[in-house]
Amino acid sequence: MKILIINAGSSSLKYQLLDMKDESVLAKGNCERIGLKDPVINYKVNGQTTTFEGAKDHVSAVERVLELLTSKEYGVIKSLNEIGAVGHRVVQGGWLFKESVLVTPEVLKNLKKLDELAPLHNPANVMGVKACQKVMPNIPHVLIFDTAFHSTMPEKAYMYAIDYKDYEKYHVRKYGAHGSSHRFITLEAARVMGKKPEDVNLIICHLGNGSSITAVENGKSVDTTMGLTPLQGVMMGTRSGDIDPTVVQYLGKKKKYDVDQMLTYLNKNCGLLGVSGVSSDQREVIAKAKAGNARCRLALDMLAHSIKKHLGSYMAILSRVDAIVFTGGIGENRDDTREAVCTGLENMGIVLDKKKNANFRRGEVELISSAKSKVRIYVIPTNEELMMARETKAIVDGLKKAKK
Repeated sequence: MKILIINAGSSSLKYQLLDMKDESVLAKGNCERIGLKDPVINYKVNGQTTTFEGAKDHVSAVERVLELLTSKEYGVIKSLNEIGAVGHRVVQGGWLFKESVLVTPEVLKNLKKLDELAPLHNPANVMGVKACQKVMPNIPHVLIFDTAFHSTMPEKAYMYAIDYKDYEKYHVRKYGAHGSSHRFITLEAARVMGKKPEDVNLIICHLGNGSSITAVENGKSVDTTMGLTPLQGVMMGTRSGDIDPTVVQYLGKKKKYDVDQMLTYLNKNCGLLGVSGVSSDQREVIAKAKAGNARCRLALDMLAHSIKKHLGSYMAILSRVDAIVFTGGIGENRDDTREAVCTGLENMGIVLDKKKNANFRRGEVELISSAKSKVRIYVIPTNEELMMARETKAIVDGLKKAKK
């Protein structure tokens, strides 16, 4: 079975076509600036990327992608009949969706109720679903939720200490994010350690421009740093992470910002960018720090401190920790960040092998802990699209069995 994975944004549409016989990627890319000036489509096959003129809307973007996938010059399939299903990323499943589901009119109706929890993401995700349904109406479409993996969190972990009536009425609680990544890493870490997923306890550090840390006990998420929205948790590229709520009131008055403007500020103008004054890209911040920029040095120190603090808290709530896993753009590629996070944790049984850490092979699963370490430390590349494709295939296989 070949599965098309779609991740739609308000002006973008990322796609990836996988052959589930061997879980290989046949083609992938991104439709950028949809509906805006100078839209483009990037199309990558066998490591070669070609750029084409973009699309005016999401339906046109899907049509153009399918044309490329089946074209004589660039195509990787002979016809659309080879695509068995489409899997769609949805950021927020809220209290309604705790696992992947087949798209139906009723599902889309219920999904609309969650728009307030992810106003920038969920409506755009649904836009992509409807665009694909219009072009490919006769194949199954599946929703995969970023929040689903965290639906196993106990009440004591996902609740906020607010009036319980407000939780009941407005569903204000921690939902988490990056679920497909954390689920994939859980399965991959268990495989590498030769254990069943239900037998592993992990702390997964998904670090990138957006970052989240998850405590996994017996293969299930029991706590995670992102909350009602992805703003909560560790310091990130442009997000503040954890902050005293009074800052919103105090700074809002000083800057004459309303609440919406303050949330935009905390999401877009803080984190590495805000502290360094240079960039949200850690590579640029590191370069400036090495050149003597004190604010960049401070930003990097704050980042490591934030990650270390949350990692330590999850050491406390887990009965044991089999491994710490670094993944994501920063987690996989920045040996200096991994070293900064692990340094000083030796008294907790976490001992990094600095040589292994510095000489790791990008794109490979690497054990970077010292032989003296009581807790294994891994770098494991994440693959959210593959996890989404597996979830989609499972739903479709279930449909086939039900028809027999």
